Amino acid sequence: MFHSRTSSSAHRGLAFSIAAVLTLAPIATGQEPATREAVDDSFRSELRRVIAEARDSVFPALVSIGVVTVRYSGGKEHKGQAVGSGTIISSQGHVLTNAHVTSNGRKFDCTLSDKREISARLVGEDPLTDLALLQLDLEELDDSSPLPVATFGNSDALEIGDYVMAMGSPFSLSRSVSLGIVSNTERVFAGGFGSDDVEEMELERGQRTGLFTQWIQHDAVISPGNSGGPLVNLAGEIVGVNELGGGNLSFAIPSDLAARVTEALIAHGEVERSWIGASFKPIGRTGLDAGVLITSVALDGPAATAGVAAGDVLLTLDGEPVTVRFVEEIPLLLDRIASMAVGSAFDATFERDGEAFDARVTTAKLRKDLGDERSFPAWGLTAQEITEKMAREWRLGSTEGVVVTGVRRGGSAQLAEPPLEPRDVIRSIDQREIAGLGDLIALYEKHNKAAASAPDAEPEELLIELDRRGTNQLTLLAPRVDDEDDPPRELPKAWIGVATQPVPPRLAEHLAPAGEGGFRITRVYPETEASRTGLQVGDVILAVDGETLNAAGLQDSALLARRVRRLDIGDVATLRVLRGEESLELPVMLERTRLSREEARRHDDGDFEISVRELTFFDRDENRWQPDMRGVLVENVDPGGWAGLGGLRPGDLVLRIHDIEVRGLKSFRQALKEVKREQPSRVVVVVLRSVKTRFQYLEPDWTPAEDLSP
Repeated sequence: MFHSRTSSSAHRGLAFSIAAVLTLAPIATGQEPATREAVDDSFRSELRRVIAEARDSVFPALVSIGVVTVRYSGGKEHKGQAVGSGTIISSQGHVLTNAHVTSNGRKFDCTLSDKREISARLVGEDPLTDLALLQLDLEELDDSSPLPVATFGNSDALEIGDYVMAMGSPFSLSRSVSLGIVSNTERVFAGGFGSDDVEEMELERGQRTGLFTQWIQHDAVISPGNSGGPLVNLAGEIVGVNELGGGNLSFAIPSDLAARVTEALIAHGEVERSWIGASFKPIGRTGLDAGVLITSVALDGPAATAGVAAGDVLLTLDGEPVTVRFVEEIPLLLDRIASMAVGSAFDATFERDGEAFDARVTTAKLRKDLGDERSFPAWGLTAQEITEKMAREWRLGSTEGVVVTGVRRGGSAQLAEPPLEPRDVIRSIDQREIAGLGDLIALYEKHNKAAASAPDAEPEELLIELDRRGTNQLTLLAPRVDDEDDPPRELPKAWIGVATQPVPPRLAEHLAPAGEGGFRITRVYPETEASRTGLQVGDVILAVDGETLNAAGLQDSALLARRVRRLDIGDVATLRVLRGEESLELPVMLERTRLSREEARRHDDGDFEISVRELTFFDRDENRWQPDMRGVLVENVDPGGWAGLGGLRPGDLVLRIHDIEVRGLKSFRQALKEVKREQPSRVVVVVLRSVKTRFQYLEPDWTPAEDLSP
């Protein structure tokens, strides 16, 4: 399936070549400079050759990975994008990468070294080691030529000072390499300076990683996007999978561990491990001579069931002595226990208060830390399955039910009586037990289908039983949510076509000898009655129809507008204006107020995951567009949606979709309707971005959403 070979012969060959070069140098003093230069050149040439051969052994197998992610916050589902690196390790197209690259992935697109793009599916993830495996869809390739495949080397053979290369796609730049040396082969992260407590690292909140890992620390530079890429020795073998980096410190998962995880993922889609529910601490500072200190025991876990308690010292495991003096040895002990068959039993000797006792511990399956999560938009909430770890840490008593992770503002869950809250545990709905996330999904889909086929038959409210911080409560939730209405529009009122700022007394002292306050004009809108009257930027409006305007500060910024709105559209108001030291009386005809951005009508499209709104007078003015400019403005784009992946951005002015000119919301909706009916593989969208017209190519995936679920 994938290949591994030793690297010792290659290292010996390199050492022999370098030694041969060095023997060219005379030992006697007074060495000729030309001879030293020749030696240096030969050494550099030989090292360059070895590096080039090692590079070329792996470079063709590099893969740049693009991920469409789905995350949940605020009671909503949010799509995004992530990038990472990987390596082809089998002729069947298996790509090894980090689990934090594939985490929450909905769709995977890979770019091969020859720049061909191909989709991939997730074979499996192992968050505890931060490793994951994808498989390329080889049917998408045009030819049947074999894939380039990289091989695993022996990470145990690495020594401090060995040269290694970090390969991958930093910042999504494909096929990059950096060179460094190994600085530590058994790095473990402790709790802080001088601490010997193993730190439980979390790359994603709530999900531990690195429990079984002694990282390879090196100084080959890795950057965001390098995650999942290979660490390569000078024999051209994968000796690690790069995971973390910063400054001159980089960390890789050893290839020996990666190879074992890969085999399990290919065979089972997961890595099955044993667990006894105990945490350990080395005895280096405890004063003990042997064993390993047990620092905590999970309630109702295998160790607790066997009578083991925190503070006990584990002395033997299956008849073999156990002594852990250093923090670097903790992952080895955890891995030893994890490698036992799930449900198997072992005999162990413990010490408590100086007395030894024996216990038989039966292992249990180590399950994932985080449960699957799902959005329920018609109910305005997101919910997650409860894992054993979550139940223990939150003291829930069991994994029954689902936990609410977010509530959408203004949605049904927030409007329920009483409102649902994050961390609520839903136990039943309409007296139907919700044992897990699958039950909630099934009930939700049933209600949605019923509402679509017979809206009048759908119940007005759902009775939800939930646990909230130890209390059992009931609430009523309306399952149907009306579409959001367009924002209300104000009735047309009188308006003067200028923008102003209040002039409080202290500022007024610098503008006029009399120190009169008012409203300074900051913009005269073109093509308005105000522009035809002769008002200018810098004029200070002191009074309207003889009524003085006294602005005490920014809190009075709406005083002028309120005064004008008391008049009628079409009236002529007399403005007393201060221009420099000259006082003027200027008549201006009052117009109707212009549509504001807040009042503009909007359209949200769930398929393309884009929100647009109609243009307003103020949009055209701010962007210096002509009064006849047409289109719709993009307000929001989900980064991982079809529009986001196609390069549309907030602030773009959509001018055309395919051959349909977009003049406003009506033509925009019509264009999308035509596109969805035809379902083309590529949608051309013409937008104006700043001063440039851009052609953006959207590539919708018309596969039903349920087929894309992870």
